[in-house]
Amino acid sequence: MKLLLDIIFSADFLHSVIRLSTPLLFATMAALISDRAGVLNIGIEGTMLFSALMGVVGSAYLGNVWLGVGVAILAGIVFSALISFFHLKMETDIVLTGIALNLMSSGLTIFILYLLTGDKGVSTGLSSGTVPNITIPIIDGIPVVGDVLSGHSVLTYVAFLLVAVISVFLKRTRLGTYIRAAGENSDSVETAGISVKKIRLEALLISGAISGLGGAFMSMAYVSMFTKDMVAGRGFIALAAEAMGHGTPGLSMLSTLFFGLADALGNNLQLFNLPSELTRLMPYVFTIFALAVYAAQEKKKK
Repeated sequence: MKLLLDIIFSADFLHSVIRLSTPLLFATMAALISDRAGVLNIGIEGTMLFSALMGVVGSAYLGNVWLGVGVAILAGIVFSALISFFHLKMETDIVLTGIALNLMSSGLTIFILYLLTGDKGVSTGLSSGTVPNITIPIIDGIPVVGDVLSGHSVLTYVAFLLVAVISVFLKRTRLGTYIRAAGENSDSVETAGISVKKIRLEALLISGAISGLGGAFMSMAYVSMFTKDMVAGRGFIALAAEAMGHGTPGLSMLSTLFFGLADALGNNLQLFNLPSELTRLMPYVFTIFALAVYAAQEKKKK
């Protein structure tokens, strides 16, 4: 027990919590934007996976890591546009559409990877770049604090900055106000002569761009290559984090850090010679537990 506590309260552990929370935070913010517009974007998982591969492909063929990140963002937008077409234009069920496109993304990424590299598992045949880590001046020199907060990927800082940006966007901009109105009272939006479908389309495209950043982090910062199904359920965990955060960026970020802590804890439990199959369950066990507590609290309110 003492060893476990020493690990949890170490700077390295807290550093890993922030790192592991980053892709979840991107996915959670993506879920929040679409949810506030009244659309439950189940397709975040597939969007991130597709973007993760496209980021690596873009970086390898264009010879620039930032162009690769741009390609990942564009891929996220394109994938979300596909979701929007089926749900908003063809009026299919959003949950079934999301599940179908998630499954399509899993197979499509393997197919594209095989066409480009001849490998169905990893993208080691593509010489893609890695998003650099940066140190924060002044903070980097502070004992413990510097070890925790400094030295992360650029995309990690973008993810946490995005929380503040989205908060301001939803409260202070016209489109953000329309998005909130579309989710809270769509009839009043239509009465005002504004197309709810158009607002939801814009929200889904923004959600796709943010998911694209999450995918880019997975394959160009979290690790330096694409691997089959590497998103590993983070898109679904993000939906839980957003629900627990009651659709507010700040609380959703805290929920994300909770799941990041579970992921980091699972990784460190391998030091106790526990089977890796068991320790990898930690984030999902925490998700089920957190949702059970959340559901109980919501039931009491009613």
